[in-house]
Amino acid sequence: MAAGSSDAALIEDFLDCLLTESRLRPHTLDSYRRDMEAFARFLGGRGVARVVRADVTGYLAAEVLAGRRPRTGARRLSTLRRFYQYLLARGALSEDPTEGIEGPRLGVSLPKSLSEEDVERLLAAPGDGTPEARRDRAMLEVLYATGLRVSELVALRLTEVDCQAGIVRVVGKGGRERLVPLGEEALAVLTRYLVDTRPIFVTGAAQAAIFLTRRGAPMTRQAFWHNIKRYAGKACVKTPLSPHTVRHAFATHLINHGADLRVVQLLLGHADLSTTQIYTHVARERLRAVHARHHPRG
Repeated sequence: MAAGSSDAALIEDFLDCLLTESRLRPHTLDSYRRDMEAFARFLGGRGVARVVRADVTGYLAAEVLAGRRPRTGARRLSTLRRFYQYLLARGALSEDPTEGIEGPRLGVSLPKSLSEEDVERLLAAPGDGTPEARRDRAMLEVLYATGLRVSELVALRLTEVDCQAGIVRVVGKGGRERLVPLGEEALAVLTRYLVDTRPIFVTGAAQAAIFLTRRGAPMTRQAFWHNIKRYAGKACVKTPLSPHTVRHAFATHLINHGADLRVVQLLLGHADLSTTQIYTHVARERLRAVHARHHPRG
């Protein structure tokens, strides 16, 4: 990075603190690192601990002029706020340069979702002709049945699934744990995978991860995401996909079928109900579309 060594050391200390106190996942820490390094480059060596409010507002304005999306600007301001709160707590700063700065206004971003028909085709796409196909079918079934993040799915361990009770124990963001039911279909497919297919992938030393590659290593987020896109193409799913698309479908379909918002919050592992409330907008949009399509004066 184009920051001085003192900046680099400060940023590393901040990241170490986040890792220790907040138990953030590596890709989240990487996001904090990129945000801080981008700000340090903008300052041009003036030092991240010696900024004033004008430096922060100037940086945010430069981000807008560079064509950054409002959500990116909001995230970067959030990173800076957390960094300067950290310096204040250490006594390395007497005033927070981000205090009183408003982030960019974010419109309601409706998550991309899949129809129930799309999901059925996606779940069926792997088939069961090979061990890899049976593994991928189990992963997709569990993903849709539980609404896990892809990172949570690939991190699942044998000790975190109770097949008798049909429950998955998930360790999510910030180390928060939640219990999520699997549902009959996903449980049946997962059980078949564990009994008949997973042993094929186990090589040498015992492996705690549930979902393994042919080499016996835990499935990675990137590899499974590649598989999802391949199966979506096979299933002729036209909706643009993101790593969260199946998770959004899980939540949207629950809301559409009458699930309570707080129940969906618990299942998704959202710390705040306001994060889950986006799905009420999704359901509302669906109701409008149904009304327009079927009402004689729609």
